[in-house]
Parts: sequence; structure tokens; C-alpha cells
Amino acid sequence: LVLNLAVELRERGWRVVCVLPEKEDWLSRTLRAEGFSVHAFQIRRAVDLQCVASLARRLRSEGVQAIHSHEVAMAVYGTAVAHELRVPHVITMHGNQTVMDTRRRRTALRWAFSHSRAAVAVSRATREDMAKRLRIPPHRIRVVPNGVPYRPGDRVATRQSMGLSPEDVVFLATGSLVERKGFHILVEALGMIQRGEVPVSGPLPAWTLLLAGEGHYQGVIEEHVTRWGLEDRVQLLGYRLDIPDLQAAADVFVMPSLWEGLPLAVLEGMFAGNPIIATRTSGIPEAVNDGVEGLLVPPGEARPLALALARVLSD
Repeated sequence: LVLNLAVELRERGWRVVCVLPEKEDWLSRTLRAEGFSVHAFQIRRAVDLQCVASLARRLRSEGVQAIHSHEVAMAVYGTAVAHELRVPHVITMHGNQTVMDTRRRRTALRWAFSHSRAAVAVSRATREDMAKRLRIPPHRIRVVPNGVPYRPGDRVATRQSMGLSPEDVVFLATGSLVERKGFHILVEALGMIQRGEVPVSGPLPAWTLLLAGEGHYQGVIEEHVTRWGLEDRVQLLGYRLDIPDLQAAADVFVMPSLWEGLPLAVLEGMFAGNPIIATRTSGIPEAVNDGVEGLLVPPGEARPLALALARVLSD
């Protein structure tokens, strides 16, 4: 989302300066490759006034006229920096439910909301969750649903490059390899189908799961793949920039998350014309009507997910 915003703002004539945590990851690499100015920050203690002062100096030298911060830490520090520079500040919250579990963070976020020009949630569910946790009226939080640019992909060339036949049913899942994304549950559900524990109507077609992303949970996912004997069915692709091509190559997009905001990947799957199998959580039902654009299942449960996957394989 940050990358899409930066590109679109630049196309509209704005100069965009990006401030990211002090680490080398796909976002910082991609933003630099796109020609954006990227500044790193590091928060060394619970209240790091030195970080605020350093960011203020850098952004003042860049001539920044407005600041847009994402999620809790930068919502708070962005508010402080914007106050120092006397420029308007906007906060966007993406639905990270665990970051407001501590009283200290909730207090800090309430302060940031009250000292910013606007607070934005990416879905109605995210707004309701924040309003309840922060004990503020929901109308103080605006909802701006996530969006994605339409980028069509190449189905035939992508399938050929990955050794997939036209008859293969291809499931695609994308995202960071972390526990809350539920990819281990997806592997278990597909394993139940492959072993016949959840049957399909008619012969089981050849299928492949493409899983694009990187993260610390990869080892756990690999263990699940081995446990269910799906080594020849599941491809862990790592970090990929060609998501439109992968969506075009796929037949079904799967989002088995335990919780979300309004995931861009679901919107990308819908743009590609793929039926969606996703969990009924957070902002997902605001985009996917159960039985229309896709099938929604309870989060964290392998069997209902397997039943939905089998239903699609049967039809």
C-alpha cells in the first residue's frame, strides 16, 4: 500500500519522501529502485525523543509539507514530528489487532489521534475494533478502503515458466510467512483433501499450491508440507514482484488469515477474476460476499477450509 501510494502521489505531481525502519527489506529496496528518497529510523527506547528530533531535522531539510504515518509506532512518532514541523498529519491503521494489546500503546495512540488532522482505517471492521479498544467515537475514524491498481498478468507464459499444465488446478496464496496468515492451516486443509479425509465430487484433479512470500514462519510451513506429504504439490516461491502474473496463472486465490485489515491480495485476486476462498474475519467480508465472489470460512479451522477447497475442486 505504501508503495502504491508513493507511486500514485508522484504521478499527481507530489514529491514523496519515505521513512522506514532501519532494515533492508523488500519495501526499502523497491522504493529506492523506483527513485524515491528513503530515510531510515530506529526507535531505541520506549520514548525516544532523539528519534523524533532526528526525523524532524531530516524532514525539515526535505521541505516536507504533510506527513502520512502508518500503524501504531509511526502514528505516535509521526504526530510528534509533524507537531515539531507544524505540518498536517494523517494516520492510517491497517488492522493489526495485536499492537493495541497494551495500555501504554492505546494511551499513546489516543494522544496521536487527538493531535492529528485525520485518522483513517482501511475497513469498517478495523474502525470498529479501534474505536472499541481506544474508547473513542467511531465517527472520529474515517474509512478509506484499500485499493489496488489493475495490472493484468500473463497466464500462459507464467504457467509454462513454472511447469504447470493447462489442466492443473492452481491455488495461489500470497503474503508474509507469519502465523497470523494461516498458511499452515491451508496446507493442512489441502492435505485432508489429498488423503481423502475431505472428498471431492468425482475424481480428484491435479492441483498445485503456489505460496508467494517470505518470513520467519517458513520452517513451520515446510514442516506441515512434509507431514502431509505434499512436497510435489506445494511450491514456496519466496518473495515475488510478479503478483499479477501469479494471479493470472491461478484458478483460485486463498486467504486463510486469522485476522486482517482489508488485504490487498484479496482485491488483486478479485481483479484477476479468481474465485476467492477466505476467512470470515476483519474487513474481508466487506469485499467478498459469501457465495458470490468467493467462499468464506471460519478463521483458524482446517476442516471448513478443506470443505470450501473441495467444493471448488468439484465445480
